Amino acid sequence: MVAFYGGSFTAIPVEVQNSLMDAVKPYMQRGKVTGIKLSTRPDCIDRHILDNLKSHGVKEIELGVQSMDDEVLSLAERGHTSDDVRKAASLIKPYGFKLGLQMMVGLPGDTKAKDMYTAVELIRMKPDYVRIYPTLVIRGTSLEEMYKKGLYVALNLKEAVDICSDLLLMFSLYDVPIVRVGLQPTEEINEKGDVVAGPFHPAFRQVVEAKIAWDMMSYAYRCLGGNHLTLVVNPRDLSNVVGVKKSNVLKFCSEYGVTVEVKGEQQVERDTIIFITEKGKYKLSKKEYAKSRNLQVHVEYK
Repeated sequence: MVAFYGGSFTAIPVEVQNSLMDAVKPYMQRGKVTGIKLSTRPDCIDRHILDNLKSHGVKEIELGVQSMDDEVLSLAERGHTSDDVRKAASLIKPYGFKLGLQMMVGLPGDTKAKDMYTAVELIRMKPDYVRIYPTLVIRGTSLEEMYKKGLYVALNLKEAVDICSDLLLMFSLYDVPIVRVGLQPTEEINEKGDVVAGPFHPAFRQVVEAKIAWDMMSYAYRCLGGNHLTLVVNPRDLSNVVGVKKSNVLKFCSEYGVTVEVKGEQQVERDTIIFITEKGKYKLSKKEYAKSRNLQVHVEYK
């Protein structure tokens, strides 16, 4: 798959779009490339545009939604509305394209309640996947000017992790895959680069997943009790459960006064933890934990 990301593909002149997509065609004809995916703005989608993309072998379209709150969109100068997003999504799905939706937390005027509302609205559009990005203040941007003037307060890391952990639980509850959480670190996007403020972490998703694992551990242990806790997980979930620099294990030992052992076993399903103490055994999936949090009340999903 060839991707045209990092901008609004359908906002550039159609002649340029076609020349770029035509350059991929020989590779698709030889079977070396299965198709094209691209990102664009919600207000740069209509039937004519989609007809053209379909004829050039486009398979996936990602929309830079960012928020479904119109006040947040206006303050962030996004240039589109929530209705533009709904309209674009309603056009894309019937064409057979895979639909990806991107959202951001911590934009100007944003709140956790608005972020949860955005998640609800994205779920209702039945995307094939979502991406979640915390807002960072980047050097040389309008947001940096707002930040310097005291007109914008960036989220700290804990705030962003708390919000994103609930968003991940919400999306998992409705089986919406999250393909990325947090920006990919680059030479510019890092703590010693152009990030002026905001919740940057080079392994942001792992920190979020570790927070969810910690909450699941605490929830299950309160149900079980015991002096020694064994956690059995899929090997691919080991780092999330143990926590960054063993933070979950160390914190659990400290707060609950118990010993903790974490084992990886291939037969355990992803996003599931089996808890074993001398008092019993308990199995908990991320989705089941989300249900225990009553997050489903936020969505009337049809």
